Amino acid sequence: MARLICTIAIISIALMCVLAEEEKYDDKYDNVDPVAILANDKLRQQYYNCFMAIGPCVTADQKFFNELISEAFQTQCKKCTEKQKYMLDTISDWYTKNQPEKWNRFIAKSIEDMKKKAKQ
Repeated sequence: MARLICTIAIISIALMCVLAEEEKYDDKYDNVDPVAILANDKLRQQYYNCFMAIGPCVTADQKFFNELISEAFQTQCKKCTEKQKYMLDTISDWYTKNQPEKWNRFIAKSIEDMKKKAKQ
């Protein structure tokens, strides 16, 4: 009887692991258009300043993405929705082609942010 209960428990745990959905970031700002942001110099700079902590995060979506962007880059967007992966890929491609020096500063800050978070 104990063996049967143990077998059922193991099967149940394995099934829960298989069926458990991986945690994802909230998708409430998945409608943000990264192409439109990148095309607008003023808006692009506003987002950059927010992410680099050299200016305020003016909008709710800036604040939201600012909270998760370092982790998203460091984990290769493991918790991202498909749309968020698209957004980060679009941003990454644009900056590496058009403003690589800013991109390098952003990556350095992202790494530093994750180191600080790991120490907490």
